[in-house]
Amino acid sequence: MPLPANVHVSSHPCLQAKLSQLRSKSASTRETRDLVHEIATILGVEAFAASLKTTRRGTDQTPLGFEYETQDIDPANVALVPILRSGLGMTEAINNLLPSSVPIYHLGLFRESFSLQPVEYYNNLPFHRQTSDTNTAAADIAILLDPVIATGATAEAAIHLLREWGVKKVVMLGVLGSEPGVNRAIQAWPEGVELWVGAVDEQCNERGMIVPGLGDIGDRLFVAMGK
Repeated sequence: MPLPANVHVSSHPCLQAKLSQLRSKSASTRETRDLVHEIATILGVEAFAASLKTTRRGTDQTPLGFEYETQDIDPANVALVPILRSGLGMTEAINNLLPSSVPIYHLGLFRESFSLQPVEYYNNLPFHRQTSDTNTAAADIAILLDPVIATGATAEAAIHLLREWGVKKVVMLGVLGSEPGVNRAIQAWPEGVELWVGAVDEQCNERGMIVPGLGDIGDRLFVAMGK
């Protein structure tokens, strides 16, 4: 089945080679962290080229004294939202791509082991309302970070939270997704989400793990095996 038009699967050869290395059970924790960082960087470049524009901000001078027009990103009101735990593995890479510091908010969601449904345990999205129902603290674009989109339930829940927060658009980045998972995530807000992934595997197993997949990427990133 073809994926929706707002699901973008990278064809970058360096990303695909690094993803192949990341799939290996022999990759160490340090190698896993580096590969997730590097894949996130490539994905971020591709996503931001399509999702952001440039705008004139003013003037400055070069070291030789020539005046030039300065440029910045548009919209400027961007926030990074990693999903705990594993989204933290992508945060530095994406933050480093942006031309200036942006807010980083966190969503804590874990997947209940029997129902495989997400449970929210942490949310530090700020709320500020004055005279209207609009949350003036919400970003225009939320960059949602989660390396693996398996069943899509966690991504779906996070997108609903960001939409309720008041963002105009969600750009979600994932290293790997399953076909059902990315479709479920997109259906959470079809007109408001752009999803960028390194690759899409066909299915998940009965435990909600992508196959062949990457294993539990949170455990691999943070050496938390055996829970």
